[in-house]
Amino acid sequence: MRQMVLQVGWMAGAALIALLCAGGVPAQELENGGGDGAVIEPGHGSSTNLPVPRYVSLKTSDGNVRRGPSLEHRVDWVFHHRDMPLRITAEFEHWRRVEDNEGQGGWIYYTMLSGVRTLLVTTDKAELHEAPDDKSPVVALAEEGAIGKLGSCKKDWCELSGAGADGWVRKSDVWGVDADEERP
Repeated sequence: MRQMVLQVGWMAGAALIALLCAGGVPAQELENGGGDGAVIEPGHGSSTNLPVPRYVSLKTSDGNVRRGPSLEHRVDWVFHHRDMPLRITAEFEHWRRVEDNEGQGGWIYYTMLSGVRTLLVTTDKAELHEAPDDKSPVVALAEEGAIGKLGSCKKDWCELSGAGADGWVRKSDVWGVDADEERP
């Protein structure tokens, strides 16, 4: 009987975790999992206190995406593109809930992710310009699905480098950066 109570307790804990990860409780009421009593800022992850949502990239060429934040949860799919940009939408201990540009995702272990920012080209033959201006010369064309490293960002433009080409691309032609995000 005691074992059954522990299982129910664990299930209730999992439900609470799901509620917290879904944003059901204000973040300021959560405490850091390290037990030091630090209060998590609103809009920040419960494990890292970094902003959520935020963008990261896949560190390896294969990343298992699970239904929940543990090895006991089944693998729903595998991301196969190294450097693929992903958006972290929640944290639980060493697990991050991520989604891709189509909104598909699940839970992935944190060591499979990198803080290096990348962009996914979402428009076929996206123009890379010499400067962040439509009137500047086009230095390269990027195919839909191409992944490049994110550099600086201005109001409507981001610097993209990869496959021997560097240039400025319109934010509307890529995924992996917020519309209002600016980077030095």
